[in-house]
Amino acid sequence: MKSRLLIIPVMLLLMACGGKKNNPAPLPPAKAVLTLPAQGAVCTTGTIISATQSSVSFAWNSAANTDSYDLVLKNLLTSVTTTQSTTDATLTITLTRNTPYSWYVVSKSTKTSTTAKSDTWKFYNAGPGIVTYAPFPAEITSPGFGQNVTAASGVVDLIWQGSSVNAGTILNYDVYFGTSTTPAIFKSAVTDSFVNNVNVSSGITYYWKVITRDVNGNTSDSGMYQFTVN
Repeated sequence: MKSRLLIIPVMLLLMACGGKKNNPAPLPPAKAVLTLPAQGAVCTTGTIISATQSSVSFAWNSAANTDSYDLVLKNLLTSVTTTQSTTDATLTITLTRNTPYSWYVVSKSTKTSTTAKSDTWKFYNAGPGIVTYAPFPAEITSPGFGQNVTAASGVVDLIWQGSSVNAGTILNYDVYFGTSTTPAIFKSAVTDSFVNNVNVSSGITYYWKVITRDVNGNTSDSGMYQFTVN
């Protein structure tokens, strides 16, 4: 009788363990697809508030498995970045006119800490009296900001990407480079988007930036970048 009583609790324990199911991991949010303002566009759809400000509507396609979005907006003249959150796939923001911006959207879910970042788009928020538009600040490609670089042969290549609202209007670039936090001009009127075989030394931090110039004499500043040679 005693052995039979022992069997019953063991069976109950096995049944309890066998009946337990693991909850599936939550699906991560999907990447949002941007729609407005269009990539590289002169924004003319905003509502004018004053001579210096207008409200601009942002829109993107709803992303799967997403509860909310962070819209990250950067003023490309001042490099000031702001973030606004919404549960909708649209958002209207008051912006400075005659100013280039970049933006992207981060998809978020309450069920997971995983997020998804959209592509980054740029546009120019138009304003009164503007006939030509300054080029977008050059995007530094390599070396990246704060990067540790291995230069086995003692040289590095400086690479960037230029763009403008009006295609084909970029004339050239001025490249500033050196060990000072305010480097002197290194190469002027560069028509390529790179300068190859720049001499560097191990253990030194270098600073550089690119000024973009268009055919109308307008310029833009990439902002200062730095890298260290191993």
